[in-house]
This record gives sequence, structure tokens and C-alpha cells, in this order.
Amino acid sequence: MGASYKPSGHPDISVYMMATDAEAVMAFAVDVFGAQELMKMTRPDGAIMHAEFRIGDSVVMLSQGTDQYKAFPVWLHVYVQDVDATYRKALARGAESVMEPVKRDDPDDHDRRGGIKDPGGNTWWIATAS
Repeated sequence: MGASYKPSGHPDISVYMMATDAEAVMAFAVDVFGAQELMKMTRPDGAIMHAEFRIGDSVVMLSQGTDQYKAFPVWLHVYVQDVDATYRKALARGAESVMEPVKRDDPDDHDRRGGIKDPGGNTWWIATAS
């Protein structure tokens, strides 16, 4: 069989984050979500040029923003085992609360969901299906 069109273990689509503080975002993902660092390439100044980390079955790509490629905050949605515990862990790690975890009364929404903002200004919506 011929070579694959993508690296082994990578999904067909991945988020690519251009961060104001890529190191802090990477550390946050590792600490809060148990992200596994897959690779990290740095620029001569030590800033992250390109990094990849895995959360569950997803790969997130990350780079430090530059004058040419501006950083911008993104919103991500992550399913976690325990949304309340993850929310508390994120706050202990310095995240800003966007929304405390709550189960809405909507019968079509089966998730308990909350929101946090990481040190790079990215909003992570975290949820556990109920």
C-alpha cells in the first residue's frame, strides 16, 4: 500500500492556533487537559515556530504569532471526563472563568458545559455529556 496522505495518528482536520504566548498555551493544555506534546520546533529566538499536541483523539497545531502572522484568540470545544474538575483545575492554573459549568434546560442539549480563557486569551468550552 502507498504512503498515507497524512501523518499517522492525525485527524483529517486540526485546529491551528497563532498565540500571543504559545509556550503558556502549550503548558496550559498539558496541565489542564493532559495534552501530549507531539513535536515542537523553535525559531532562533526560542519562540515556538510550530508545535503539535494531542488532546484525546485530536491534534492541535500551535505557533507563536509574529508581525507577519498575527496572533488571534480562538474558541475551542473539548469534551472531558469531568467538566467540573477540569474547570476547577483550569482556574487553579490561572485561567479566567467565562462561564461556570451548567446543564441547560434545553432537551436537545445533553452536555454540562463551562468556559475558561487561557493565558493566551483563547476560550476553551469544556463539556461532559450527561
